[in-house]
Amino acid sequence: MSISYQHVWWSLAIAMSFVLIVAFNKANRFLSSLFLSFLLGFLCFTLCNVWVNNLALSKEMTILLKRLMLFWMIVLPACQQRLFKKSVNWYSHKPNWNEPIIIGRHKIHTRLFLLIGVLSNCMVYFFFIAQQDRSLFFSLLWFCIAFSLINAVFEEVIWRGVMLSALQHAASLLHAIVLTSVGFGLLHLSIGFPLFLSLLISGAGVIYAVLTIKTNSLYPAIVFHLVINIGMVYSGFII
Repeated sequence: MSISYQHVWWSLAIAMSFVLIVAFNKANRFLSSLFLSFLLGFLCFTLCNVWVNNLALSKEMTILLKRLMLFWMIVLPACQQRLFKKSVNWYSHKPNWNEPIIIGRHKIHTRLFLLIGVLSNCMVYFFFIAQQDRSLFFSLLWFCIAFSLINAVFEEVIWRGVMLSALQHAASLLHAIVLTSVGFGLLHLSIGFPLFLSLLISGAGVIYAVLTIKTNSLYPAIVFHLVINIGMVYSGFII
């Protein structure tokens, strides 16, 4: 899960281009500075990951520390919104399960939608987990819990909290969902995921966004994300 310096220079180049946009385009200043703050957060995340890679730590601890560095992509965009006097919707409320999810002409209860999603993913991962050494279950337990919680909470706060909230100030809800979902998926390229899998993760991002908006809470999306992370750890995709 190493991150090369190439990502740093690309991020820096893109960030500098946004600096020029922020400086000379007043009409789109909020949106431009939002992406600039995110890219700077990604740059800090990348540099910190390079630093962590050089530490003499176990593989498990290295992965956990690198995931914790995601906080840069929370702090900098949140600060940017405060500078523009925009409120950040953290979706930290108790879930509202009464709002149904509409798929075409059909309606589905939000609880049922979440249950179907979780069970479907459990069935997919069960095939991969069944092929792993069962003796690894308890040896990976502490890492699985720590990784799944850190990754689920931080990524949901970034994409379905800070970024979704910010983009709703500058674009339509549909555009906000699409942009955050695509960004969520493509961010996984930086940790070595192939493009096809990253695009599939973007699809999952749409589901997380819909759950967040319909329930007015991040908690259902975090639970969904947590289950997937557990499946990925025990399937051997993370370590």
